[in-house]
Amino acid sequence: VSGQELVKRACETAVSGMHNLLFVGPPGAGKTMIAERIPGILPSLNTKERMELSKIYSVCGLLEHKRGLMQERPFRAPHHTITPQGLAGGGAVPKPGEISLAHKGILFLDELTEFQRETLEILRQPMEEKKICIARLNASYEYPADFMLVAAMNPCRCGYYPDRNRCSCTEHDIKRYMSRVSKPIWDRIDICTHMGMIDARDILYESDVDKSSDFYTTANMKKCVKTAYDIQKERFSNENIEFNSQMNEKHVKKYCRLGQAEKRIMETAFERLNLTVRGYHKVLKTARTIADIAVSYTHLTLPTT
Repeated sequence: VSGQELVKRACETAVSGMHNLLFVGPPGAGKTMIAERIPGILPSLNTKERMELSKIYSVCGLLEHKRGLMQERPFRAPHHTITPQGLAGGGAVPKPGEISLAHKGILFLDELTEFQRETLEILRQPMEEKKICIARLNASYEYPADFMLVAAMNPCRCGYYPDRNRCSCTEHDIKRYMSRVSKPIWDRIDICTHMGMIDARDILYESDVDKSSDFYTTANMKKCVKTAYDIQKERFSNENIEFNSQMNEKHVKKYCRLGQAEKRIMETAFERLNLTVRGYHKVLKTARTIADIAVSYTHLTLPTT
């Protein structure tokens, strides 16, 4: 990926703590391309995770029996025309939907604002509880849904806001477009990163750049992610969670302690940004992951200049 250093860092942070991630940018900025490369920095599945995933895919008839258990984390990218049932699961013969097929991996929703509002609202429960419950007349079904949400969208209908040379959308049009995604869904996004168009120099002179000085390579990012995973594994060894994103209020108070200066910063942010309690906790949990990544950097040989 040429350029987009901030976006690469956002991907690294999101994967390290399994935080939900949203890309906002104009058409052609590389949102989909970068999302499709995120699996390259995901850590390997452990035996328990391989068993869980293989059971889900076997029930759906998607397991390749000749290859044995699944070896890679799933990357599911349903089209925006998917039905609520297709996303959640169910049917005459109940089976898991895309939410469960993304278990222990990534659920990528491209063109987020084009999904039916009813379909998106289904995500609210599984994003919090890591499972989805489907009730029917004679029975109820519970499927696992421990996934990382990655989504992408344009900033407005034409896609070019805030470039007023190309965008003619009014403020009302932009607010209406963004409101296609409900506040509860926005509140469940940990990291939102704005993407600009790639600079021509990043493409034209790419071959002239010394790649050894590029820190955000797949290999380096994967090492940082693995180290951050190990840090969280040790931290939560006596807890019933695995990642920073899964911390509840009790965990946040224990593992995200703030000094007086930090409390003042968060107080100001809480008031100015109209944060909810969930949003406040998400800021602290994401900050905890960024701190873990900073420790991960010390395990790498940084490029020399």
